[in-house]
Amino acid sequence: MKRFQALILAFLLTSCGVTVSYDYDKGTDFNQYKTYHYFDNMQTGFSQLDSKRFFTELDAELQSKGFILSETPDFIIDVKSVTYQNQQSSSVGMGVGSGGGGVSVGIPIGQGSVSRQIILDFVDGETQQLFWQGVSQEPAAPENSPEARTAQFKSVVLKLLEKYPPKK
Repeated sequence: MKRFQALILAFLLTSCGVTVSYDYDKGTDFNQYKTYHYFDNMQTGFSQLDSKRFFTELDAELQSKGFILSETPDFIIDVKSVTYQNQQSSSVGMGVGSGGGGVSVGIPIGQGSVSRQIILDFVDGETQQLFWQGVSQEPAAPENSPEARTAQFKSVVLKLLEKYPPKK
């Protein structure tokens, strides 16, 4: 039953606005990358608990694609996360004017929403050059339960790695 609930939650989170953009070096031979590791001392922007959740999901997805975690990696991964408040665009305007002049005041309605951006950089282990980047934008829900947060990270990781490696 819990598995079904997590699946439903992942579906809802995926359909609730996770968007991803990609960039990569077109000259890269992605077949040369089989092993990976992480940069030391990353400043991910996650709490310790969220960091553990995110990397568990990232490892699981990379390994399901055939990549191997290694101390001598072909590529190194850097992860950055930023949570930010979106500007509220809804407002009520009031104006007073007479003749050729006037005053107008806009009053915001409600609060802006909180969003999170996660940047995933893949760097060549030998040349230290960035060869692939995925950037996700998602509504963040910091008050979620641990299970919901795990499901949210799973859906973000799946979406981030959906088109890695790029098809030629």
